Amino acid sequence: MIDTGDTAWLLGSAALVMLMTPGLALFYGGMVRSRSVLNVMMLTFVCLAAVGVVWLVFGYSLAFGDDAFGGLIGNFQYFGLHGLGSVTVGPEGHKLPLLAFAAFELMFAVITVALLVGAIAERARFWPWLLFVVAWTTVVYLPLAHWVFSFDGFSGPGSTGGWLVNKLHALDFAGGTAVEVNSGAAAVALVLVIGSRHGWPKLAVRPHNLPFVMFGAGLLWFGWFGFNAGSSLGANGVAATSFMNTTIAAATAVVGWLVVEQVRDGKPTTLGAASGAVAGLVGITPGCGYVEPLGAAAIGVIAGVICSLAIGLKFRFGLDDSLDVLAVHGIGGFTGMLLIGLFASKGANPGGADGLFYGGGLDQLWRQAVATFAALGYSFVATFVVAWVIHKLFGLRADREAELDGIDESEHAESAYDLATHPSRRGLAPGFAEGGRP
Repeated sequence: MIDTGDTAWLLGSAALVMLMTPGLALFYGGMVRSRSVLNVMMLTFVCLAAVGVVWLVFGYSLAFGDDAFGGLIGNFQYFGLHGLGSVTVGPEGHKLPLLAFAAFELMFAVITVALLVGAIAERARFWPWLLFVVAWTTVVYLPLAHWVFSFDGFSGPGSTGGWLVNKLHALDFAGGTAVEVNSGAAAVALVLVIGSRHGWPKLAVRPHNLPFVMFGAGLLWFGWFGFNAGSSLGANGVAATSFMNTTIAAATAVVGWLVVEQVRDGKPTTLGAASGAVAGLVGITPGCGYVEPLGAAAIGVIAGVICSLAIGLKFRFGLDDSLDVLAVHGIGGFTGMLLIGLFASKGANPGGADGLFYGGGLDQLWRQAVATFAALGYSFVATFVVAWVIHKLFGLRADREAELDGIDESEHAESAYDLATHPSRRGLAPGFAEGGRP
């Protein structure tokens, strides 16, 4: 009864999404100063471990178990992933193992909380952060995942899911609300709790390793094929549409971002190209399976331009979102969600809807707006409470001396670049190594 092709595609997609987390670690690591790169990469990478344990014990069950409270949260029927190995989902002759789906969705939970590292880069302590990851995943991510991803009847006849997808009928193919808008709103709350870096914004903070940034962006782009096309849950036409739309939107977003840089700053930059690609990928995420390629191109260029312009907001409002999680993920996801109401087409996916430009009027647009603001509001308030409590009890932020001297040393007793001492400082003549050889 198992469809082996679809199962293989889903498991491969899960592996692609998993790769996005180390890709994000490289992307973020290259954008910070050399004295903080290990801490930023460690905070990102450890999300794989922390969220993996949460997902095993109760995370999947609360996100995708049968609804327990009016479309807001699931129950504990899959506590410890008990029984998932023998359960299949889908119509007759086209079934998937539920455990494969659980593995796929785990990677979404991991990358979502990992995105928040960019908001507080260079000033967060490791162990309080790990506690925050567990608490935030439980309080913020799991309910939002239930609202958006848990369809009625998915896990069995009569099973019920979240309110955004089943009652409001908002469209979100791969996580514009639960991942992107959620992370952007949470980033603002986190920064408000722990404050700005010492010296910001007067002290210029330049990326220490742009090749890291470019390579990380490439890994994110590669993994995003699993993120978006894998959300079709099968090797089918919608997966192909999502796959193509993912690349098209990223491509046009790069162009849009670089044009803004050229006009505003006089030069296109490698950091801009990498950031533009991510902005396009974010913007197309909610609508990748619901729009046609021309719609994806429009969404990409709009997201690239808007996100590039949004970078300046943190300086205007004094919000030290270190690596621009709000501008790229929050505003990019917000833009992508609303543009579904304009560009969605049943020609791309009969299970979707027609947006304004395809004769559907404003019906889908208002549904998208309600879903977006609901996710934004819940994420901001819940994140602020979780972060404030952990910060007050355990000190989420490193002290001033540790931050200025280098958080890699204070938190991990390591440095990313252990440069050898010059021979002249060891009593040797310049140009000669120990043993007398040049």
